[in-house]
Amino acid sequence: KIVVDAILMNDDEVSIVFSFTRSYFHVKVKKPKELVDFLQSIMPQKPVAELYISIGFNKHGKTELYRDLYLHLQNSNDQFRVSPGEKGMVMTVFELPSYDVVFKIIKDQFNYTKRTSRQQVLEKYHLVFKHDRAGRLVDAQEFEHFEFDKKRFTDELLQELTKLASQSISVSDDKVIIRHLYTERRVTPLNIYLKEAPTEKAKESVIDFGNAIKDMAKANIFPGDILLKNFGVTRHERVVFYDYDELCLLTECNIREIPAPRDESEELESEPWFYVGDADIFPEEFRTFIGLDSNLKKVFEAVHRDLFTVRYWKDLQDRLARGEVAEILPYKAHSRLKREKP
Repeated sequence: KIVVDAILMNDDEVSIVFSFTRSYFHVKVKKPKELVDFLQSIMPQKPVAELYISIGFNKHGKTELYRDLYLHLQNSNDQFRVSPGEKGMVMTVFELPSYDVVFKIIKDQFNYTKRTSRQQVLEKYHLVFKHDRAGRLVDAQEFEHFEFDKKRFTDELLQELTKLASQSISVSDDKVIIRHLYTERRVTPLNIYLKEAPTEKAKESVIDFGNAIKDMAKANIFPGDILLKNFGVTRHERVVFYDYDELCLLTECNIREIPAPRDESEELESEPWFYVGDADIFPEEFRTFIGLDSNLKKVFEAVHRDLFTVRYWKDLQDRLARGEVAEILPYKAHSRLKREKP
């Protein structure tokens, strides 16, 4: 039985349905170009590559992205540069200012606080590729053996790549060859957005930040690092997640309360006085490192205080274990049609 659930009246609403943060449709069609041409007629701002990918023709989409990038390089003269924002511990990230994509390369070595390996990072990205992204996980496309003109790279970027990612790149007199990288649509890092946005927009994004965490959790995804710098804001002002090195299935997490200290000396310790396993999650700690200023933290807690409780996460784990599938819609409630209950 097929039911019409909503009517979408503009290209922005439709674009979110075919978003780079949602799972592919996997459409079976003999001539995908005809379908893509139709979709582009109602979503003219959507890149052709993304439309192919959104209907499950991933290889077609990657080919279109590759062609589009090299055509853009032929018709532009700006340089690849280090992406603005806080540097990551696992990936080095760069961009071409005139192109709406970022490029991510796994570093040779990770910060000592990161207990992960290159293979584990690759597995995290593969998990995102095949998992329900719930409209909150940015799609990443994997490429090998990209070749660029060395002149298109800033000196700062070349220095960073050769220092931090020498295993993935090689540099000659005139070429930069990247053996392995991921591409993602560029979004504004949430920590930067909140500093620049008007007060009301910042408040809306903080609330959607909590919604993003909850949507991912409903799809059995725990982001790992719930830090502002790991989230971004799309052109539709939706908050999404793009840093996958600590991501895991929520059902594999061990949700715990912080044990009470046995004495004053334990309470004053800078390090935990109790054992912490790799899968242990302490929701009450989120308040400490979430990174919001006092005013925005009040806004967040007014709506999402439950995220700091063990009960919220354990209840969600129980529902996932029972096989419950949450309904995470790509459109707002006002677009839905009213139907009489049977």
